[in-house]
Amino acid sequence: MSRAVAPTDHDRWEALIQATAHLEAPLGIVDDEALVANADDLVRRAAGVPIRVASKSVRIRSVLDDVLARPGFAGVMSYSLAESNWLADHGVGDILLAYPTTSRAALRDLAESESRRAAITLMVDSLAHLDLVDRVLGPAHPAIRICLDIDASLRLGPAHLGVRRSPVRTARQAGRLAREVAARPGFDLVGVMFYDAQIAGMPDTSPAVRLVKRRSAAELLDRRSRVVAAVGEHAPLEIVNAGGTGSLEVVSADPVVTEVTAGSGLFAPTLFDRYDAFTARPAAFYALPVVRRPHRDVATLYSGGYIASGPTVATRAPSPVWPERLALRGMEGAGEVQTPVEGKGARDLAVGDRVLMRHAKSGEVFERLDVVARVDADERVTTTPTYRGEGHNFG
Repeated sequence: MSRAVAPTDHDRWEALIQATAHLEAPLGIVDDEALVANADDLVRRAAGVPIRVASKSVRIRSVLDDVLARPGFAGVMSYSLAESNWLADHGVGDILLAYPTTSRAALRDLAESESRRAAITLMVDSLAHLDLVDRVLGPAHPAIRICLDIDASLRLGPAHLGVRRSPVRTARQAGRLAREVAARPGFDLVGVMFYDAQIAGMPDTSPAVRLVKRRSAAELLDRRSRVVAAVGEHAPLEIVNAGGTGSLEVVSADPVVTEVTAGSGLFAPTLFDRYDAFTARPAAFYALPVVRRPHRDVATLYSGGYIASGPTVATRAPSPVWPERLALRGMEGAGEVQTPVEGKGARDLAVGDRVLMRHAKSGEVFERLDVVARVDADERVTTTPTYRGEGHNFG
């Protein structure tokens, strides 16, 4: 089931198409009015705990800068070390890399800059990651900030509910790794991270899902405190990071957590349409032009095959949202060069008209587009480059 659409949504979405009609399409569109409303709601839900912005869910530097300037937000959670170096060079002073890196070039770039090393914290879950850094940089490299990735999944007997991420799960395992990292020359252990994908990234689609999320939250509340205590015996922790858009209320209430992370909640893609705790406003779209009319109830759009990562299921496909009463054709879906849409909404479309689409995941679509049109509450338009538009592809 998708998010309930208010009549005012369609009016706003039509206004977005009209305001950007002078720009070439395919075109990314950010509704700044909805973006600000979503940012404010994230701050409310975090209840005073600072929010670190997940850059992979944004991938537009101007949006990152604007969100970070708002009260309640502090720092970026990046997804690439090359990206982290680039953001640090553009003035972002607090960057937590969410995933381990094996990029030799990016590690060398990090080591050569004192300002980058001060801003960036690397993520590890084993000594193998430190070994790689030592092999690339040599044993006498300058100190590099380190955060431990802790498995935050729920285990019920043989069942593993959540992502397969870190091998470090228990307080004992975390304490052992922390002791070894803290004793290793060239590394400063400063943080731990817990990403609860089975809570933060799972919509509330059934009573069973809600039960799993409650049980997982209770288990993590106990285990996080024990892990933090065990790691804290070996290093003073600056960062205890947890959560995501879907779990802000839960993790922000934990007294050991120093910060939470959110990104998808800013743009509200379709995978975030069904959560009990919040209702975000869709803020990120892309417009595709109609290039032919093969049938009364079918309009063919140019490009548009922007399928979200994850399991290859229907929920990963994009959705046409304006005009109303349009859907992807089941036999064709969203295509590399053309995307046919069908329904009564197609009847009034002409060649050259545009259809507004929503992506299933936040940020990913902007890897396919160079420019985004940001539209404010008064329908004034400012164009801004995506990461790709600035000449960067961080994977």
